[in-house]
Amino acid sequence: MQERKVNSVSENSDLIKLYSSRILALTADIPHTKRLENPDATVKKRSPLCGSTVTVDINFADGVIKDFGQDVKACALGQASAAILGAVVIGRTQEEIERARAQLRAMLKDEGPVPDAPFDALENLIPARDYKNRHASIMLALDATAEAITQAKLAT
Repeated sequence: MQERKVNSVSENSDLIKLYSSRILALTADIPHTKRLENPDATVKKRSPLCGSTVTVDINFADGVIKDFGQDVKACALGQASAAILGAVVIGRTQEEIERARAQLRAMLKDEGPVPDAPFDALENLIPARDYKNRHASIMLALDATAEAITQAKLAT
């Protein structure tokens, strides 16, 4: 019985580290939460493990994201990731979004480096590396944005 209590305390301590004050602050200030009225593309992504969803609207022209809206119904980690993306997404190219997505995936799954600027605030999600069941939620916003760019380019 004593061993189980120690494990429980350790797990709670790990969760407290995971949901740091910085991650919680990001969830309180997610940019671009208003959906676009006339988007060039809309993509909704869902994490099958936890049920988190992110819906992204974009307007894409001249090779960059001109306008962006998102509806985020995700855990704190998914919200934090969407907040970081939302803060820097306007003016980004498809290549920048896809590189950030690949770098975030590598950071989480393969202990890769922090994504390049302007996505380097994703460093706040390093504590989630050990929580593989949270990775899909963290990836939702970038996955949806990358797919939305592809759809917008196909529509033109």
